[in-house]
Amino acid sequence: MNQLEVLRESLGQCDEIILDALLMRNRIVEDIMVYKEAHDLPVLQPEQEAKQRGWLEARMEGRRHKKEVNDVFASITQNSKRIQSRNLFNYNIFLIGFMGAGKSTISDYLKNALAMDVVEMDQCIVERQGMSISDIFETYGEEYFRELETNLLIEMQSQSNVVVSCGGGVPMRERNVTEMKKNGRVVLLTAKPQTILDRVKDNHDRPLLENNKNVDFIGDLMEKRRPKYEAAADIIIETDGKTELEICEELIHRLRESDGNK
Repeated sequence: MNQLEVLRESLGQCDEIILDALLMRNRIVEDIMVYKEAHDLPVLQPEQEAKQRGWLEARMEGRRHKKEVNDVFASITQNSKRIQSRNLFNYNIFLIGFMGAGKSTISDYLKNALAMDVVEMDQCIVERQGMSISDIFETYGEEYFRELETNLLIEMQSQSNVVVSCGGGVPMRERNVTEMKKNGRVVLLTAKPQTILDRVKDNHDRPLLENNKNVDFIGDLMEKRRPKYEAAADIIIETDGKTELEICEELIHRLRESDGNK
């Protein structure tokens, strides 16, 4: 056996060790999830991820291949998050609520915390149509836009474990609610009218609010939509005065609780 063959055999042995370690690590991730649920512990613990990054930084200080090793561990961390999210949700999560209620913020947080895929309905439609929502309304009318929303929800039937951030008008159509319920849970995020105004006042891509950015108008429109929103929701979460972590932890806990009662 020449030196190259010896080196390749050593490399293969390393691969075996890595594979066994990864399989063991994945099992431990699942065991941790079981333990957390059994003891009613928070699922999202960002401090643990920060601790791991600190450990890795200290171990790799001054070493060769630091970037490559960091890339590998980043991938391992992402895969661990995916294992967690699949154990938590074998369905899609549809975030509904008035514009500015926090749907995009919470979907982004879940994307980072649990490595879940995210579909921003408004953004997806804008990209596909090649024009802003305001321009779609002006050019084709609201009904055309609403059909685009429904068709996108139908597309989501082929996916699971995805967070879908819905436009504010999505739950107003009963058919949309039916499509969401087929393979998902509907989470209503709420906020006070003043909070909504504070969040959207500098945004100019909200056709319904562009010339009506005041608390009274927002409050009236929210009240008109409230019955449809609440009828569509599996759970309702108030977002005022809560951090993204608190909202997402509540979302996870209450969905798991709801799943257990079904």
